[in-house]
This record gives sequence, structure tokens and C-alpha cells, in this order.
Amino acid sequence: MTIEFDAAVLRAPGEPLTVERVSLPSTPPPGEVLVRLGASGLCHSDLHALVGEWEVPSPMILGHEGAGTVERVGEGVTTLKEGDHVVLSWTPSCRRCRHCVGGRPVLCDMVSRHSANHLSFDGRSRVTSADGGDVYSFAGLGTFGQYALVPESAAIAVRRDAPFPQAALVGCAVTTGVGAAVNTAKVRPSDTVLVLGCGGVGLNAIQGARLVGARRIIAADVSDDKLEQARHFGATHVINNRGEDLAERISQLTDGRGVEVAIEAIGLPRTIEAAYAVLARGGTAVVAGQVADGVQISIDPFVMSDQELSLIGSNYGSSTPDSDFPLLIDHYLDGRIDLDSLVTRVIDLKDINEGFDQLKAGIGIRSVITY
Repeated sequence: MTIEFDAAVLRAPGEPLTVERVSLPSTPPPGEVLVRLGASGLCHSDLHALVGEWEVPSPMILGHEGAGTVERVGEGVTTLKEGDHVVLSWTPSCRRCRHCVGGRPVLCDMVSRHSANHLSFDGRSRVTSADGGDVYSFAGLGTFGQYALVPESAAIAVRRDAPFPQAALVGCAVTTGVGAAVNTAKVRPSDTVLVLGCGGVGLNAIQGARLVGARRIIAADVSDDKLEQARHFGATHVINNRGEDLAERISQLTDGRGVEVAIEAIGLPRTIEAAYAVLARGGTAVVAGQVADGVQISIDPFVMSDQELSLIGSNYGSSTPDSDFPLLIDHYLDGRIDLDSLVTRVIDLKDINEGFDQLKAGIGIRSVITY
């Protein structure tokens, strides 16, 4: 038997998403769970695929930032039960490879083989279109539809008192941003932190730096509205680098030393290079932003060795979703981080293209579909 539902499908890059009737099996395969989505956020990574900056197969249900309820569990599932509230992870882990057992599940071998190719762990798609053809699910999730069949490790149980729109954002922007500061950069209370880009990831990087008590948090963006949002989330200083020289202002704010940590949350060559260029001796630049296919940067390796600078990547905030998702929900419900202000618009699935138009225009922080 199958379940039929509406989903926003990418047919070709650069074209609007079409809401279509699709289906998937109502009985989960062994090791998988059927999740009824309650909410899904619109993320810039989805936009990369939508406009063709990332090459992805089609047809495809986009969306990878979601939360919902477990409706059924497959044979062998031990950590979840029907009725559990879950946040979906786009890095489901096999829990057996060297990365998983070594404490870095976001680098799981199974993810690179299957979820990164928008398939389930057995290398197949779970969704079927009205004409009987296979439909891919973005990152193996496809949260722009009300149902998803995912591996057990892709659904992380969280508290039932967390509202779905806010919980959904833990599935990407919150974990990626907070984790970039806390897990990847390992920000210390003595550090001055620069965050370049005040979208969903950047604002949460600011929250992460505030959470661990960073001495000074500097936010940089080209939008005064976004810089005002950055102040709300914990920035102590802001720089509009459309009208101000970033390097000069950083030098002024740090008495010429530079910043101990710079987190790039946009995904542009010039901002990655700028983050690296304003580091203090021994500083670390973290690339959390997602770039378009084929992008390269240029840095001076002599300066890297001479000043012991670090340039590192952050995938999903270097997180361990099994423990980090529930922890972030606790931080939210206990008032230590703000997820409510991240949700600036709640929309229906039929309004998804309008939501992406607003994302392109930089309007608001997160549009969230509720089902």
C-alpha cells in the first residue's frame, strides 16, 4: 500500500517548483521510519539547487530542514516509536564506519554514497510520481512534502513541547550556525568573533558565540536590517561592509590585532578570503557558507605558516545530531537561544515559490512551510 500526498517538485533548474501528487510506501522498509512532516524551512541550500548553482538529478522533492511525527517504524528500528516528535537530519549515519565510531557522524561513509546523491541507504528512491516514475528526495529527505521515509538515524527524537516550525530549523540553520561556533571553531570566552553574513546560519553562529560567552561578537553584512537582527541575536558590534572597509573596521575594533575566530556564513569567494585576511595571529577562519559548484579561493600560504593561521570547513556545524538536536531544543525551551525570532514567515506549500522569491531578495530570516 502507498500514501499519496502533495509535494513541491523540481523538474528543471531555474524553473518554479510545481506542486504535484506523489506517493511512497506506507510500510517502512527495515531500518527506516515513516515521518509525517509538521514543518519545513526554506534554506539557501535548496535555492542553490533550485537556480542551478548545484547540479542535482530531477525530478526531485527539495527540502532538508524539517520536523514532524513518526507514524510507523520498520523492522529493526530500536530508538524510535510511533508518536515520537523528531527533527530530521540530512546526515543520517550508519553508526559503524570509522567516522561514526570516531565521533564525526556528519562525515559518515554512507552519507557520501547515498544521501549526498539524494537516495536512501539502499541506493534507491522512495517516492513515485503520478506517472509511476522515480522521484529523488533532496539529501535523502525531501521535506517539501508532508511525508518522508528516512533511515532511523535521520530522525532524531526531541521533546514534544517544541513547536514544529522552530524545531524544523534545528535540522539545518541552527545546528550549522551554532555548531560552527561551538563545535568547529571552539570559541572561547576570551575570543573576539567575526561572523560574515547574517542569514539563518550567520545569526545562529552569533547565537553560538554568545552561548559560550565570547568577549566580542562582530557581525558583518550589507543589509542594515540584517545587522539590526544580528544585534538582537547577540552581536556586540556591526559592520555594513557595503559602505565600510571591513579590514579597517576590524583593525579599529581589535586595536590592530584582528579576530581570533572568523565564521563565513555566505558562501562567496571574496567573503571567505576576507574572513581569512582579518585573523589575528593563531586565528581560525571557518567556512560554514555553501558555495556554488566550481568555486575556488586564493590565500597566501606563507602567511598561513608564518602566523599559524587555520582555514577549516564546517559541515553541519561539526555536530553529532543524536545529542546536539535535543540539546539545542533544550537551549531554546530554556531561553538560552532564540528560535522564535528566526521564523519570520509561515506559509502554505502552495506559496513555496513566493517564499523562495523572498529568500532571493534577502527578505526576512526564515520562511517555514507548515503542513
